[in-house]
Amino acid sequence: VAAPGASKTKTKKKHFVCQKVKLFRASEPLLSVLMWGANHTVKELSLISQADHCTRISFLLCPRENLPSRFKFKEYCPLVFRNLRERFGIDDQDYQNSVTRSAPVNSDSQGRCGARFLTTYDRRFVIKAVSSEDVAEMHNILKKYHQFIVECHGNTLLPQFLGMYRLTVDGVETYMVVTRNVFSHRLTVHRKYDLKGSTVSREASDKEKAKDLPTFKDNDFLNEGQKLHVGEESKKNFLEKLKRDVEFLAQLKIMDYSLLVGIHDVDRAEQEEMEVEDRAEDEECENDGLGGNPISSYGTPPDSPGNLLNYPRFFGPGEFDPSVDVYAMKSHESAPKKEVYFMAIIDILTPYDAKKKAAHAAKTVKHGAGAEISTVNPEQYSKRFNEFISNILT
Repeated sequence: VAAPGASKTKTKKKHFVCQKVKLFRASEPLLSVLMWGANHTVKELSLISQADHCTRISFLLCPRENLPSRFKFKEYCPLVFRNLRERFGIDDQDYQNSVTRSAPVNSDSQGRCGARFLTTYDRRFVIKAVSSEDVAEMHNILKKYHQFIVECHGNTLLPQFLGMYRLTVDGVETYMVVTRNVFSHRLTVHRKYDLKGSTVSREASDKEKAKDLPTFKDNDFLNEGQKLHVGEESKKNFLEKLKRDVEFLAQLKIMDYSLLVGIHDVDRAEQEEMEVEDRAEDEECENDGLGGNPISSYGTPPDSPGNLLNYPRFFGPGEFDPSVDVYAMKSHESAPKKEVYFMAIIDILTPYDAKKKAAHAAKTVKHGAGAEISTVNPEQYSKRFNEFISNILT
């Protein structure tokens, strides 16, 4: 019974706001599983301080929205790769957001033997499908690779390996390796080369040349009279780093790697930017000022990775953040054109085994002992590779 004179109060109904849950929506189950698995493992690792560096995390999940009813996800050597991410200056939260916030995007580029090649939605990381043999080779070199990265303080032209996973969907196993993107998430690459230092059968095919951004090869580079104008000091520093990296690969008996080169033409990019802005202004006039804001290739759109990482709001033509675009190098002031070069060693999981020795013998018979074939022993390969790259830098 209420006390006399007590005022009646109306109890307000409380509304609880549920926290938004990641849905891992993707165009195919495999990518949804990758997003879910990467998200889960990073969260799990945040709770682990010390454990065996070869720990493998496996999951089997019953039905859940946007995921297949049954699947398996395994991350190999999670603590090793977490430590590598740290040494490469990549925060786990940023890595998690890049891989899981939106579905990875298929790339026009292909890995060796047509392997599937994706980039994260923000283009910061590359996700590449690899073979079980590649996974085995990664396990073979991982300890020495980690030690090398520690010794060079992460300052290397080698691929920055950030994670390795096995996904099983509908009974089919897929292996994926995540690396830092060699190219910029912001500066457009206008021309691209894959260079091995070999001249035998090293031209882009007609099919490749028909692509929007073809991958040209050694003979294409030489026939164009192309040079990378970096200046003496930058050339010296780059070649010292290259020599150290390549000597390490030779010690591991690795060969058949390439230098991936991307060229950003600053003047061309500025012209393209002006054309985009002109079109946007025209569209805005047609829509009586109701059109959306154009997204500048040099500016930072509101929901871009640059915004997430607290970048400055604006970058000028040809400018970049060296802590993010770690493989980038500006052309020298005296260069014929103002360019930005992106250069890194790729495809380092090919050992000089019995199969490669047989290929070397067959190519030598076909092309002659003096031919610059790509399949040679690691010491010869590294020497020729260094010489070729030295000759194209100026």
